Formats: sequence, C-alpha cells, structure tokens
Amino acid sequence: MANSKSNQQPIENVLNIAAYKFTPLTGLQQRREPLRRLCTALELKGTILLSREGINLFVAGQREAIDTLRNTLEQDTEIGPLVVKESWSVEQPFNRMLVRLKKEIIAFDVEGIDPGAAPSRKISAMELQRWLDNGRRLTLLDVRNQYEVRLGTFQDAVTLPIDHFRQFPAVAKQLPEEAKGQPLVMFCTGGIRCEKAGPYLEREGFEEVYQLEGGILKYFEQCGKQYFEGECFVFDKRTALDGELAETATTICFACQNPLTVDEQASPHYVPGESCPYCSDRQTVSE
Repeated sequence: MANSKSNQQPIENVLNIAAYKFTPLTGLQQRREPLRRLCTALELKGTILLSREGINLFVAGQREAIDTLRNTLEQDTEIGPLVVKESWSVEQPFNRMLVRLKKEIIAFDVEGIDPGAAPSRKISAMELQRWLDNGRRLTLLDVRNQYEVRLGTFQDAVTLPIDHFRQFPAVAKQLPEEAKGQPLVMFCTGGIRCEKAGPYLEREGFEEVYQLEGGILKYFEQCGKQYFEGECFVFDKRTALDGELAETATTICFACQNPLTVDEQASPHYVPGESCPYCSDRQTVSE
C-alpha cells in the first residue's frame, strides 16, 4: 500500500521552533493569557508550557511571527536568551495554539533534581562527532521512549525499555556498573529530557556524564546524519525528520499512535485510520 504522504517537493515555508529553559518563573497565571493572545494574533500554533521551573515550547508559523514571539520571550527578565532549534515544513504541523501551566516542563517525578541550579556538563554536536571520529571510549545513552528509538538512534547506543520518561529512573538502575567509570553521553530529541536524566545519573554514581547539547535535532543541524541510523521522531504531525531536518514519509497509526515507516505502511495489517502491524492483533481480539 502506498504511503499516505505526498512524494512531491513543495516549498517549505513554515518555520518550526523548539526551545526550553530551566529558570525560576513567577506569576504563571498572569503570564498565560497575554502569551496566548499574542500567539493567536501572530497566527502561531503549537504548545508553550510554563512552570515554576521554566519554559518549554514547540511553535510553528511564519518567520516574522516567530521572531516577534521569540523577542517577546527573551525580553522577559525571568526568561532571557533562548537556545532555539529550527526546522522548516510545508504545512503547519500543529492543530491549535496552547499555553499550559504545569508542575514540571518535562515530567520526571523525582524530588531534588534541579537542572537550573545544578545541570550536567554539555557536549556540543561537533565535539561529539570529533569524539566518535577519534574512536574515543564512551557510552552513548538514548533516554527516549522505545517507539522513538525504533525509528532511529546513534550507532552502538545503549537504549532503554521505557514507554514514558517517568520510567527512566527505575530502568536506569539496570545500566552496567562499568559504565559509571567512563564518559557517558546522553541524548534525546531536543535535550530537555537529558537535563533531568543527567543530574539523576550523577546522583546514582556516574562519574562523567555529558548531555548532547540541543539533542538529535541540533546534531542533525550541525553534523548531518553521520553516526546516526534512521530517522528522529518528533511530537507533531510531521512524525519524523531525516538528517537534513526534512519531513520523511513515516506516519502515525491512528488506532495505536505507533510511528510507521514506509515498509510498515506496506504491511497488509496497515489499514489507514484503523490498524497497523502493532495493533491489528489486538483489534482482532477485541472484535
């Protein structure tokens, strides 16, 4: 069965940005509505999460509108400069604009982890590439969920059997003891999960922990796909990006929300809007 995404190459003119910052924020209720109104007026869509621990955002729209939002946020004295990852798409990848107040900007549920006050060391994408070029001994640790890892990860990376980031602390205890004495480089989509995973691992006795700054998306931007196999899952309608930050033909199963590669879309178990190889058996049983 042919995949559901077009093979044509129309112009990519929608700018997608992702950014986060761990910084103490006050007046969350007072911030929410003005920020939502601004984004609506700018015809932006996506999600902005506000918490006492900081801000996390995924927003898309026209360049001028994105720049206006970014300037507004960075002029806020409690936020200041943001490290922003950019990519382009043909269509708006979000359905609506949400500004939400949350306990954490990335759910972890472990007390005493404060990335704003005590972050792990960061390693740039280009420095990691040099380490890999030189064959430096290290452990690459993917802290993402299993369904994300299935689409792609770094060569020889250690992956974990987790379906949600909250499961990371328990599963990380199973990492081999020898990994505690050598460089460990964590990575995720854009870096935010590593901000909490890193301090946790240090607390568990890992001696030399690094976070890939900007995550896989920044690595793609600066280094391309070298040492990375497959695609990077993203949490919007694009589903996955390749090493050039372009949308791929991977799609999502409507029934179970698993990402599906082109090969998986060719399966007889894939019925758009109904089932896929990962849920067709469950559907048959329920029927």
